Amino acid sequence: MLTVNPMDGDAVLAAFGALGVLVVIFAESGLLVFGLFLPGDTLLLPAGVLCAAGTDQGPRLVLWQVLLCAAAGALLGGQVGYLIGRHGGRALLARTSRPRVREAAARAETLLARYGYGKALVIGRFVPLVRTVLHPAAGALGVPARTFTLWQIVGGLLWSQSLVLAGYALGHSVPDIDAYLLPLVAVVVVISLLPALPVLARARRERRDR
Repeated sequence: MLTVNPMDGDAVLAAFGALGVLVVIFAESGLLVFGLFLPGDTLLLPAGVLCAAGTDQGPRLVLWQVLLCAAAGALLGGQVGYLIGRHGGRALLARTSRPRVREAAARAETLLARYGYGKALVIGRFVPLVRTVLHPAAGALGVPARTFTLWQIVGGLLWSQSLVLAGYALGHSVPDIDAYLLPLVAVVVVISLLPALPVLARARRERRDR
């Protein structure tokens, strides 16, 4: 029986290819607690690299299939997360005892309040942890469905397609880049946390001022 750790992006890509991208990105984009532990950025960029690289180090993926699956997972996951939030999401977020969920929910609410729905839904897609909680939080806070759908499509497409294409460009331009996927993933994690820094700094200042 095949057992694959869903938190290991390399294992998911090796076992399921583009279909694994769809399933993991779907869950990571809106399934609250479970989605927080899944790879997002660190799955999409390596998937793009593997689309370009002829390699013995991992599977050879097809670019159009990965782009399609990444987009489908991001958009469907966002809508399901929103529906979860509309139907009991506030109570679920309030009851959770997980500090990471509470912290991510607070950041999501801060984004929505500070930047408005459109900007928050686009920026939030690029912030790990926040993007998983952002869509249920938007549903729980009563963001209008039409507004949410428009901006989550914009954010989902920008995020999913840009990371896959960035990986594809790297795979074409840097020889044997697929042999350095682990350090590359670490760099992606650091870069993906950068958009959260201004929000965290403001939140800390506000807490000190209270």
